Amino acid sequence: MSRLPAGSTDEASPEQTSGQDREARVQAVLDGLDLRQRVGQLNQRLLGWRAVERRGGRWVLTDEALAEIERWSGLGAIYGLMRADAWSGRSWENGVTPDDRLEVVDLVQQAVRGANPQGLAAFVVEEAPHGHQALGGTILPQNLALAATWDPDLLEEASAAVATELAASGVDLALVSGLDVLRDGRWGRSEECFGEDPFLAATLVGAVVRGMQGADRRRLGRDGVGVVLKHLAAQGEAVGGRNGQSAIVGPRDLHEIHLAPAAAGVRAGAVGMMAAYNDIDGVPCCANPWLLQTWLRQEQGFDGIVMADGLAVDQLLPLTGSIPDAGRLALRSGVDVSLWDEGFTTLVRSAEQDEQTFRAVTEACRRVLRLKDRLGLLPARSSARAGRERIELRGRLPQALAESADLSRRLAASALVLLDGHIPTEQLLAPEATVLVVGPNADDVTPFLGDYVPPLRDGEYPTVLEQLTARLPGRVLTVAPTDPGLAQAVRAATVVVAVLGGTSHRSYADQFDPNGAAAATRASAGEGVDLADLRLPGQQDELLSVVRAAATGPVVSVVVAGRPHVLTGVLAASDATLWAGYAGPHGPRAVADALLGDVVPAGRLPVTLLRASGAGPVRHNDRWSPDGVYRDVPSPVLLPFAHAAAGSARVASATLTRRDGRVTVEVLVQATGDVDGELVLPVLARRRGGPVLPRQQELLGLRRVRVPAGQPVVVTVDLAEAEVFAPVGLGSRYTDIYVADLHAGRLEAPAGAGEPAARPS
Repeated sequence: MSRLPAGSTDEASPEQTSGQDREARVQAVLDGLDLRQRVGQLNQRLLGWRAVERRGGRWVLTDEALAEIERWSGLGAIYGLMRADAWSGRSWENGVTPDDRLEVVDLVQQAVRGANPQGLAAFVVEEAPHGHQALGGTILPQNLALAATWDPDLLEEASAAVATELAASGVDLALVSGLDVLRDGRWGRSEECFGEDPFLAATLVGAVVRGMQGADRRRLGRDGVGVVLKHLAAQGEAVGGRNGQSAIVGPRDLHEIHLAPAAAGVRAGAVGMMAAYNDIDGVPCCANPWLLQTWLRQEQGFDGIVMADGLAVDQLLPLTGSIPDAGRLALRSGVDVSLWDEGFTTLVRSAEQDEQTFRAVTEACRRVLRLKDRLGLLPARSSARAGRERIELRGRLPQALAESADLSRRLAASALVLLDGHIPTEQLLAPEATVLVVGPNADDVTPFLGDYVPPLRDGEYPTVLEQLTARLPGRVLTVAPTDPGLAQAVRAATVVVAVLGGTSHRSYADQFDPNGAAAATRASAGEGVDLADLRLPGQQDELLSVVRAAATGPVVSVVVAGRPHVLTGVLAASDATLWAGYAGPHGPRAVADALLGDVVPAGRLPVTLLRASGAGPVRHNDRWSPDGVYRDVPSPVLLPFAHAAAGSARVASATLTRRDGRVTVEVLVQATGDVDGELVLPVLARRRGGPVLPRQQELLGLRRVRVPAGQPVVVTVDLAEAEVFAPVGLGSRYTDIYVADLHAGRLEAPAGAGEPAARPS
């Protein structure tokens, strides 16, 4: 999806130059850097929003920034220059606006290049977990909602648009969530995961990387940005869903579940990986040479940089006993670039005293310089077109923002999942109908946004209540949950719409840990908000019980969620339940469109929903069924992974064939009404036999298809035989293949399958 930005030429991008030329340029620059300057290229200590300030109507560098630049004779990277949120304290009153971006980036880069003997620019690094965390930046739906779309093509297109915005703003590296696989809904960062399945996560990670960097990295240094994927690895497996704590996971599940998205990211060409906070079997990810060197570089062929998560190097202190030893351990284990910590600032003395550390500094610096060359940041690549001119050639910001906003809107609509029932659209549209809108998220857009987002302008995006009021004039009412007239208002309404769920919204009054995680907040999800109870917060089940008891007409519940909440009471009290995830700023519009019939929800759940908090965690690809285990909750699964109520299209038939070493599933899909339909096709496998206990089921393929009314469509899904029969060397006697709940056929194992599988190392 590579595109030439307006004003660019057809000359080769930095990524397209020969490896020999690159190594020559890198070596020449490396030879010109002394030890202190090499260590400086590995440090990313400065919080970017503290690097600049407005004085006399213009942006200037702060004393803190000038001191850090002088300390290292430049900067390796600068984080969050444009970041705006409650933690940074930046807002529309004091932050970097879209109109300021070029000025601020150019200001910093001029100072950095001028201080470096080789004229090296810094990586401009920005948070982009689902958009750009900057004033006026694109906000896409959060990852869990994106996973509900099951649409890698649309996500790739949206990621490409976000990358153009970032490139046109002077950004070089985007920090992008996607490697965490959701294995326990108690974890506050569940929203950052592409669901509970490794195949779904890997598919979407590949789409993001290809979109932002281009196929074969063609957009690097032009209208794309480099992707640093986070977090490596197994952070979603942390015991009890407790953020950053130990991942208790065996080598088989580590490979099959948690490393699969990272492997997909490497195959797609990601230029960076972020090492996670957690430990795996007692070894912190930032101090794990097997993970960062043996598996990532040697086995997967990764050729980019490894960045530590914020302050993760300093968090090795209990392991090492000193900050210098923490820095040395992380470096030798495979970390190339730090984030905010002190450990890497001590590497000059460590390298002076130890030859192995000196060599590690040099090799890490070499990897940083290789990436800078790919991005056009070495002097030989950037001298002809430096500063603002280089940025302006990478894309035009207004057009990029408009395109990404439209794609965010489309993704919000695609993320909606009808969990149960039928939306009473005809009753909502009836001229005499009155609609009562209630619930904590009815008149607030911020719950739809998720974590890692900038503040919106006041009134920029309408709420669900405002959307319905504008489209059903004179017929929409609302009442507070604590209003004594609630029951009477419910009885008088033709339809009740309850907008429920949680929020990751950070207030400027909140308190934060040093790494930006919430320390004291009213949010019910997000980083630092792990929960033991997965029921909807704030007595929402009780509110819905009151509504159900008083209602004389249909009750429609809309669930705005960043984690797999327990919705047992919600489904029981509702005639229809619509799951919206954190659908982004266009989420309220998408919800209103679904309620009024302009959109037919076609997403599927990317997670398993439980009947009770204490019954989890349960995942669709566990090896044992949870049924009949708990005496008080004998059937713990409320709704399974990939669930969706009947929609606008259906699977008429599915046929499985195997020829020339390939498995093909042909699916006949048809619309269910007289309008075009849309359907997600999950291809699931259930293995039997083999030397390892098989999983309950596995996702092996997926497609999202659009079906013209009256014109059945045949969709072909190709599955490589190796994917069907032998992930990590596992054999099976036979494998049943399903498309959704429809059995497509059985594949008998080829000769030799079912032999003892080697244990993953």
